[in-house]
Amino acid sequence: MSAFTLGAGGWRNIPLRGLAAPAFIVMVLAMMILPLPPFLLDLLFTFNIALGLIVLLAAVYANRPMDFAAFPTVLLLTTLLRLSLNVASTRVVLLQGHTGPDAAGKVIEAFGHFLVGGNFAVGIVVFLILVVINFVVITKGAGRIAEVAARFTLDAMPGKQMAIDADMNAGLISEQDARKRRAEIAREADFYGAMDGASKFVRGDAIAGILILFINIIGGMIIGLVQHDLTAGQAVDNYVLLAIGDGLVAQIPALVISVAAGLVVSRVGADESANEDIGSQVVRQLVANPQTMMVTGGVLAALGLIPGMPHLAFIAFGAGAIWVGWWQAKRAAQQAAAAVEDKAPPQGEPGEASWEDLAPVDVLGLEVGYRLIPLVDRNQDGDLLKRIKAIRKKFAQEVGFLPPQVHIRDNLELKPNAYRISLKGVVIGEGDVYAGMYMAINPGNAVAPLPGTPARDPAFGLPATWIEGNVRDQALATGYTVVDAATVVATHLNHLMQSHAAALLGRGETQALIEHFNKQAPKLIDDLTPKLIPLSTFTRVLQGLLEEGVHIRDMRSIVETLTDHAARSTDAAELLAQVRITLGRAILQMLFGPATEIEMLVLEPDLERVLAQSANGAAGEPLGIEPGLAENLARDLLAGAQRLENLGKPPALLVPDKLRPGLSRLARRVLPRLKVLSHAEIPEACTIRVAGMVGARGPLPG
Repeated sequence: MSAFTLGAGGWRNIPLRGLAAPAFIVMVLAMMILPLPPFLLDLLFTFNIALGLIVLLAAVYANRPMDFAAFPTVLLLTTLLRLSLNVASTRVVLLQGHTGPDAAGKVIEAFGHFLVGGNFAVGIVVFLILVVINFVVITKGAGRIAEVAARFTLDAMPGKQMAIDADMNAGLISEQDARKRRAEIAREADFYGAMDGASKFVRGDAIAGILILFINIIGGMIIGLVQHDLTAGQAVDNYVLLAIGDGLVAQIPALVISVAAGLVVSRVGADESANEDIGSQVVRQLVANPQTMMVTGGVLAALGLIPGMPHLAFIAFGAGAIWVGWWQAKRAAQQAAAAVEDKAPPQGEPGEASWEDLAPVDVLGLEVGYRLIPLVDRNQDGDLLKRIKAIRKKFAQEVGFLPPQVHIRDNLELKPNAYRISLKGVVIGEGDVYAGMYMAINPGNAVAPLPGTPARDPAFGLPATWIEGNVRDQALATGYTVVDAATVVATHLNHLMQSHAAALLGRGETQALIEHFNKQAPKLIDDLTPKLIPLSTFTRVLQGLLEEGVHIRDMRSIVETLTDHAARSTDAAELLAQVRITLGRAILQMLFGPATEIEMLVLEPDLERVLAQSANGAAGEPLGIEPGLAENLARDLLAGAQRLENLGKPPALLVPDKLRPGLSRLARRVLPRLKVLSHAEIPEACTIRVAGMVGARGPLPG
């Protein structure tokens, strides 16, 4: 209520901007009811033309359709303004038309005489041509584009929502960013739906313009001949020309607004041109290719040499096109030379070798081809850099330690679209991505083929297709998961970091983890290292957990368990077994969730007896079994794990405590997803159901 207080200084608090729309609507209704003098009509017709130009330029300079989200409302208001002006001008034309051609103001008189030369037949033809252009060509095309865009946008909404949820679950975006992207998708659907309906306003306006013109002509002729006793020629000079001028002065702004609607709904912005207005984008894509301009200039010049052709016009335009093509080619060569010069090493006499020339090996490295440099260039706001930061943060929150930084560099020896991920100088993953394109991944339920380049998802090996941006909505609507190039690389890097977490944890990371934990429980960690076990043993225990996919977030339980058992043994394998027993509930929850009844594979009794005899009693040592038995055992483990996966259950094997380390090592070679647990790691509250028996094929050795 304080915003409308009219006390001392109260007028300053009235929201004038909020009163603009109600005032405009009241003005429109008043023009339909109250008679307006010719001078005021001139001002309103001029305002209508200016408003049309403002809307057109706002549409031209919008970078994206959503930048002009108020356009459907503007379209409705401008249509109402034109119709109300038609009503007001019709009243003046019919009441005062017998007095002369300036009865309805100077604007209508100018459009009726100057633009069509005072010839009513020419005026009618010009008016009908403008209506055909507006109604049949521009309005119909813009309405069809808006209808198709609204349909595809609504069909693609579920896929876009799933892509946002996948990015948020992968840690690529935060929950706040996910809410913003969902809201943007909803606004986009509302916008195209509104544009689909708003296009009907322009169509109805064009029909109304034709009817109003002929109503004014017929009504004016009747009034002039019957009421004012004018001759037929006088009635035509006064009423017909006034009606034509009235129709033209309303139809030209309507044509301008229709062009603006077509520009808004037909605007397609690619990633590299997302910050360009439509003029810059059209010029860049139309004349940027030197060959296009040169060939066009050559054809025009050849046509200019044909006898009977206007030689000057054709040759002049041909020469101009050839010059533009030459200038574009020269500019492209200069930019390429500048790029090579920037990357060229400084020339100079080589100095003496020193220890500074020995560069350390990066723990985690990412090398990219030259076409992928924009993805990792800080100056170009590379999206991949933000995603890598989010991956490291999510990794630290889930796994339990901060991974090393990812060192990124370009490698001209790679293919232009290739990338390579290395761990301590050894390549652990590579692939090809295409900047500016999207990878449509088939999760298994998409059957419609897509136009593009077939590929494989580098992280999980799923079938995929590289597609252009204009096919993205179609791919989402048909069940594909669509991600950009930066997301493909980031997902691959995240997958490799998770599977090589043990190799990422060195003594430096362990020391940093101890310092961080020391802030929370300073006395607890001091009692463990270096008093009871050295840092190297503590590191090997943590690496042993990470090798089998066990997170180390519960550092308090790990440290307390090691402190309790380190006095009896400092062997890393025995300490690892005790820590796994302590973390049994967390391991089961990570594999099976909160379920208390779980299904697992078990060993056949005869095979268990043979393996127990082959175990030499040393914790962590491999099982001493013959190669044939090991091969059969590996085959049975793989078959049993695949049966569980086909049923939608996590593959897991339950074995005696003594056999767990050796069988776990064998299972990681066969199928990394197969987890091996010991009897001691299963809490008493859990119920185990046998999902299958694993046994060696053929007779067991005695």
